[in-house]
Amino acid sequence: MPIIDAKPFHYDFSFDHVALVCIDMQRDFCQPGGFAESLGDNIKNLQPCIPVIGKLQEAFRKAELPIIHTKECHKPDLSDLPTAKRNRGNPKLKIGDKGPMGRILIDGEPGSDFIPECAPAQWELVISKPGKDTFYNTEFDDYMKLRKITHLVITGVTTEVCVQTTMRCANDRGYDCVLVEDGTDSYFPEFKAMTLKALVAQGGIVGWTCKSDALLELLAKEQPGQVSSATSFAA
Repeated sequence: MPIIDAKPFHYDFSFDHVALVCIDMQRDFCQPGGFAESLGDNIKNLQPCIPVIGKLQEAFRKAELPIIHTKECHKPDLSDLPTAKRNRGNPKLKIGDKGPMGRILIDGEPGSDFIPECAPAQWELVISKPGKDTFYNTEFDDYMKLRKITHLVITGVTTEVCVQTTMRCANDRGYDCVLVEDGTDSYFPEFKAMTLKALVAQGGIVGWTCKSDALLELLAKEQPGQVSSATSFAA
C-alpha cells in the first residue's frame, strides 16, 4: 500500500480506492468582489493554497485518479436556503442578492463558479451543495460507494468551516481522510492552525494531515493508469 508521512502517524491507502476532494474553490470566496470580501474577509489569506491545489489536481489527473469538486450554492428560487442562513450575521449583501459577480452563491451565477486555477476538468464530478457538509442533500456518498472509494485526500476552503465539516462527516461514515495542510486555508490563520490540531488530536480522532510534497512526490513516481499498490514515501 502507498504510505505517506502524516500526522499523527503514517497514512496508508490504495490507489484503487482514493479520491482528491477540492472544496469550494469558488470566485465568491477567493476573488475580489466576491461574497467573502463583502463580509470583510481578507481573501489574501486564501491565496497560498491555490497553487498547491492546482498541482495536486494535475498530479491526480496524470495518475488517472478521481477528483471531486464541490461548490456551495443554492437554487435560484432559494428553496434550499434556510432563512437563518441567509440572515446570519446581518450581512449587507445576503445570499441570493445581486453582487458584482451576479447573484451571490446561486448555482449558475459567475460568482459561484470555480476560480480558473482550480477549475474541474470536463469529466470530473462537481457537487453543488447547499450546506457546509458535502454529504448533506447531495449525491456525494452515493458516488463514493459506486466508485468504491474509501480514502479521501481533502483540500479547499475554508479550513474551519466547509473543509472541517466535510471531513468530520466523512469520518462518521467510515472514510479515512487526510487533509493537506498547505492545500487548505482560512481567512483567519489562527482558525486554520487550531483546526489542524483538533483534527489529529487524540490519535487522529477525525483523521490525518499531511504536506502536499508527500503526495506529489509519491504520485510523480506513478505512470498514468498504472498506479502501484506497493509504493511508499515518507517526507
